[in-house]
Amino acid sequence: MLQNILSHIMMPDKQLGPKAQARLDRLTKPVGSLGRLEDLAAQYVMITGNLKPTIPRGTVFTFAADHGVAHEGVSAYPQEVTPQMVLNFLRGGAAINVLARHMGIEVRVIDIGVAHDFGSVPGLIHRKIMPGTNNLLTESAMSREQTEQAIQVGIELVSDAVEQGIGMIGTGEMGIGNTTISSAITTVMTGRTVEEVTGRGTGVDDAVYRHKISVIKKALAFHRPDPDDALGVLSKVGGLEIAGLVGLILGSASARVPVVLDGFIAGAAALIAARLQPKCLGYMIASHRSVERGHHVLLDHLGVKPLLDLDLRLGEGTGACLAMNLVCAAVKVMTEMATFDEAGVSERST
Repeated sequence: MLQNILSHIMMPDKQLGPKAQARLDRLTKPVGSLGRLEDLAAQYVMITGNLKPTIPRGTVFTFAADHGVAHEGVSAYPQEVTPQMVLNFLRGGAAINVLARHMGIEVRVIDIGVAHDFGSVPGLIHRKIMPGTNNLLTESAMSREQTEQAIQVGIELVSDAVEQGIGMIGTGEMGIGNTTISSAITTVMTGRTVEEVTGRGTGVDDAVYRHKISVIKKALAFHRPDPDDALGVLSKVGGLEIAGLVGLILGSASARVPVVLDGFIAGAAALIAARLQPKCLGYMIASHRSVERGHHVLLDHLGVKPLLDLDLRLGEGTGACLAMNLVCAAVKVMTEMATFDEAGVSERST
């Protein structure tokens, strides 16, 4: 199934880019005066293949999972925060809920690997692969089969959403310990040092920060992951929510739907997805630049420029939600602004 998806991903239609720009240049404004909103509108046209796009319905998928490495004390918060925050999402009390309500965007919460039995909680999408990953210091975080299963979850969720009329996908996540995992992935996939890509996550103090770096170094020395084997990297260091996001990215590219990346964790998933199928890069929209130092590194490595820089470091899909609003604004500029001819406005003098 995964190989089938990878083989069906095509590049965005770059021939539509100049046509979209020609339309933008005829609108009642100086040429290029709306800057990156114009770039965003043209990218949306190339992704969807539609020169007269409609405003897309957006959905943020927030994947929740736990990590065995959390037991090594790499986070400022205990692991029980993961299921507690999942329930907070479902009650509508988290930052992602507030921003999504403000933007008119739906949030879907997925248990892909939380170490907790939620039972029949209304609104929760139950797709648990395993109750948290193994401790990567002593064994692979998950098997290769479990990794592919988690990726498949993301692919299937996009497929279902597109059938329901969703035209824009946002990435979100929750999982205590996942900045440690993302730093490990970023180190392997970019070739940078652990120190260069590791930040303070939930706000750890100096001692825990040094310990976090030490844990990552020990894990990478133990596993020696091969960056050319992206699935192997993901299975060795984790995590399940990152694998779900990889599937979300690949599924969006296959369906020709823009996928708006959130922060550092989503960026780690993007590194894996782009190594599996480089063509999916054209479907990614980077929402913001996180204060996590590894996020800067991976954005530069991927060659994607973030839309916002608000010193965010929360996750959940908050940055993606903010940027999805900009995508809709860009499409509206392209489709609702009048041209010089339509408005009876004189064009620039020659």
